[in-house]
Amino acid sequence: MLIYDLYSGRVCSVRNKSFKYFEGSNVLLGKYVLSIRKIIFTVVISTCLQACSVFTQKPEIVFYESVKGDWITDINSEYMLNPQTSGLSYYNGYLYSISDGSADETQIKRLHKISLNEEKVIDKLGPFKMSDNVKESCFSSYLNSRPDYEGLVSIPNRENQWLIVTEDATRAGELSESCQMRFKETGSTNHPTLLVKIELINEQLLITGIRALQFDKTDNVGNFPNDGIEGLTITKDSRILLGLEKDKNTQPRVFELVYEEQMFNKLDDFIKVKDTQLLFPLFDEGNHPINGMDVYYPEDSDKGYLIAAARNDDQLWILDLEKQKPTKIVNVEFFAPSSTNGNCASYHKIKNTALEGVAVKRDELYLINDPWKRVYADNTVCESDRQKYEDFAPLLFKMKIKPEWFN
Repeated sequence: MLIYDLYSGRVCSVRNKSFKYFEGSNVLLGKYVLSIRKIIFTVVISTCLQACSVFTQKPEIVFYESVKGDWITDINSEYMLNPQTSGLSYYNGYLYSISDGSADETQIKRLHKISLNEEKVIDKLGPFKMSDNVKESCFSSYLNSRPDYEGLVSIPNRENQWLIVTEDATRAGELSESCQMRFKETGSTNHPTLLVKIELINEQLLITGIRALQFDKTDNVGNFPNDGIEGLTITKDSRILLGLEKDKNTQPRVFELVYEEQMFNKLDDFIKVKDTQLLFPLFDEGNHPINGMDVYYPEDSDKGYLIAAARNDDQLWILDLEKQKPTKIVNVEFFAPSSTNGNCASYHKIKNTALEGVAVKRDELYLINDPWKRVYADNTVCESDRQKYEDFAPLLFKMKIKPEWFN
């Protein structure tokens, strides 16, 4: 059954109590092609508004690629020890990564500055400190402990300034009673998702701004502390894009808000985000979260495309920010270098990659994984590589961005 949502001008498909929107100007109904704007149904509008949440569409083209990665070397010239690299951003000739709350103590609350040529951490900035203007934040205790930082993006045209976003704050404990009352209407998890601004000032990495994100209740985001916002990037027209792993319907989403310099003049206060209504591939079952993401512009005049990593599927999704073209899917086979010890091939295929960082540099795409602890050691092919997998060492991949992904 199809329902026409008069509020948004979209058609909602109702199937097995599952609601999905269709994008475009025409809907095929039986043998007739009807204009969406001319479809008339008697509906209960609130039902569709509450249940329909994601624009979905079958992908038009599927591509296949393979890429060889490199183990990232730490400052001590050894491979990185359990950094749980959950965000990646390109800035001024270097990559920067951030670690989530489950990383080794030596990695958390730091920015890792990575050389592009050597796949090596050449500096560790941090640990983060609270600037004077945020020390009284409701969330200062959490951000001073083991915050679950996920997405990372450098702020365009601002020197040494970044945005980061938090996900799972269950380990933070309870907020004070007054803070709980102030931030109870998150529209998502009990503890709000935080957008955090950090700046490198006089060789200190300072948290200088904190805002709590608020989702509309009708967006049906759900209360999933470990399946929340993971992707973060900024478009050239200053829109902050936030990638949600899954909503109540187990569908990935992308939300947005406008970046403004003065947005951090307020401390903690809610800032509302809205659904981008981007076109996603349609899946009938399973979890298909998106994690790391960045924006690419084939031409300067283009509105841009979002390149998102679907970690469970070893895929890249190419989403048109104008919402005119169906999402393209790039299936990727990942290979890791084998140790030179023993009779191993020079590279071996990775079974469980778990991409969580995506960064664009001109026509080059950099990808980094966040080793999934439960299964990462299963990637071992050569026994001399086992220790890297058991220590959750990440890999950095570099790909050429291909024009056909955007045609």
